[in-house]
Amino acid sequence: MADSPRVAMVAGETSGDLLAGLLIDGMQAHWPGLQSSGIGGPQMARRGFAAWWPSEKLAVHGYSMEVLRRLRELLGIRKQLRERLLKDRPDVFIGVDAPDFNLGLEADLRAAGIKTVHFVCPSIWAWRADRVEKIRRSADHVLCIFPFEPELLARHGIAATYVGHPLAGVIPMVPDRAAARAQLGLSDDDEVLAILPGSRSSEIQYIAQPFFEAAALVLKARPAIKLVVPAVPALRERIEQAAQASGLGGAVQIVGGQSHTVLAACDATLIASGTATLEAALFKRPMVIGYHMHPLSWWLMRRKQLQPWVGLPNILCREFVVPELIQDAATPQALCAATLDWLDARGQQPQKIAALEQRFTALHESLLRNTPQLAADAIQKILAPAA
Repeated sequence: MADSPRVAMVAGETSGDLLAGLLIDGMQAHWPGLQSSGIGGPQMARRGFAAWWPSEKLAVHGYSMEVLRRLRELLGIRKQLRERLLKDRPDVFIGVDAPDFNLGLEADLRAAGIKTVHFVCPSIWAWRADRVEKIRRSADHVLCIFPFEPELLARHGIAATYVGHPLAGVIPMVPDRAAARAQLGLSDDDEVLAILPGSRSSEIQYIAQPFFEAAALVLKARPAIKLVVPAVPALRERIEQAAQASGLGGAVQIVGGQSHTVLAACDATLIASGTATLEAALFKRPMVIGYHMHPLSWWLMRRKQLQPWVGLPNILCREFVVPELIQDAATPQALCAATLDWLDARGQQPQKIAALEQRFTALHESLLRNTPQLAADAIQKILAPAA
């Protein structure tokens, strides 16, 4: 086993696929003969991962009908996966994010004597304090991407290691704006607004329309501005429809994926709350964070909210360094006004932009570690007793 461990993994959504791909890099450096399989996406497949189901199957969000409609399918997948893993018994199971799917699976596997690791501590410090006991039952070890998390978990008797945030190593400290613009066919003189309405179907359903209506208002105020949208391939058609319904038509440049290129190229971004907001911060870009979900989902989330911020840049900086417009506040008019504030500041208040860039640079430095190696080292220690 020590020469070639068999690793089972489950990563949900685009962000989990990216994190898992980087983790596989680290493990392959330790174990060139690594075998990995389970649920994953294209980043993992590129590294030799055998996907039994695609990660997009787990891309659901919220508490209401959008999840309930898929619940039977998700439970069926988890049951089949559990049976397969209990039969084949990998050396370690690594659940990458997707806690609603992974923690229950990890608990069953751990009870059967299979080592379990959870990569990305659930946001017990923001939304889900009720998950602490579930994590303790489920994970032999938690790999944390924020520096304050291991101490918090230790208070509850949960072993954890801070491995830095993988994105901090992927995104350059000083992004190459000119190269990104050239790649997208934009000029250095263009004013560019990036629009990121999310990577989940439910996000496109609730967020895309107000975002594009806001962008149409921005375009009226600044007719020369370039609007660029990176779209997950599976959602591109729906994004195009939302843009057209907002009257933007051909005024929006929609590109397949390339969210990092778009963020590097932009002057500001209108962006859905989630991992993408941290990516925007690491690119040192001004942003307006917006979010909208099913009313029942929002009511349940509000009851669990432990702090005033929703966006990761604000949570990590412990203050509202960028505006957040959530649920009823996320009107096209309010989103437009907040976006125009950032665009105006580039010419009228350059010190405001410089201060934000300095804040985000400090945040980037605090998250920058050799994540693949640190994560693989932690996994090696977990496997060592069985070696």
